Amino acid sequence: MILFRSVVFTVIMFISVVPYSLVVILGRLFGTDVSYGLALLWVRFTLWMCKQLCRLDFTVEGREHVPEQPSVVFLKHSSTYETLAQFLFFPRQSWILKQEIMWAPFLGWAVATVSPIAINRRGGRSAVEQVIAKGKKKLARGIWIMIFPEGTRSAPGQTIRYGLSGCLLAQESRRLIVPVAHNAGDFWPRRGWRKKPGTIRFVIGPPIDPAGRDPREVTEEVKTWIETKVAELRSPD
Repeated sequence: MILFRSVVFTVIMFISVVPYSLVVILGRLFGTDVSYGLALLWVRFTLWMCKQLCRLDFTVEGREHVPEQPSVVFLKHSSTYETLAQFLFFPRQSWILKQEIMWAPFLGWAVATVSPIAINRRGGRSAVEQVIAKGKKKLARGIWIMIFPEGTRSAPGQTIRYGLSGCLLAQESRRLIVPVAHNAGDFWPRRGWRKKPGTIRFVIGPPIDPAGRDPREVTEEVKTWIETKVAELRSPD
């Protein structure tokens, strides 16, 4: 029954992408804020369907750690779930993502309307400079920057090297880094149709000020906090 519900949910989610993407794209005629609001509606619909069909929901701990000033959020990436849920517990956002996503029919075109920071992951220093330049402008406009520091999804329990671009952006823009850990990968795996019923826990950590520090040292501190917290969340009660 769980597998059947998961398959039904996944089919509905994929089918909904085309009409919702067209709505988001048309909304761009009225500005990126309209497109963003319409995209948010699709996120709410998808997570609601996930809760109803797969019995999978989430909680957020540490909301008191969210700064008043727009910041750079480091979010562990192990599932599709967190790419959606992040919409609901941080203010207006822009995401650092690989440019290939923008080429995907419908979904990629819709993502492009909400002005993410799309980079060539093989761009080296030029990609980092693009993150810093565009990220600073968005932060100045009150938009939060969301980054998956590993650059790609990792399997539960796996740790991948964290990139430095997020820390460099925070330093250049004089903003805080907000680490976020979760156990979504244990419920919505990278591959496969089955979604495990339960409650995903997201934990927002205390902000880290990178000012005047070695970016590698700061990134390692963020990584240690996130990976340690993820291990705690994955441990059996």
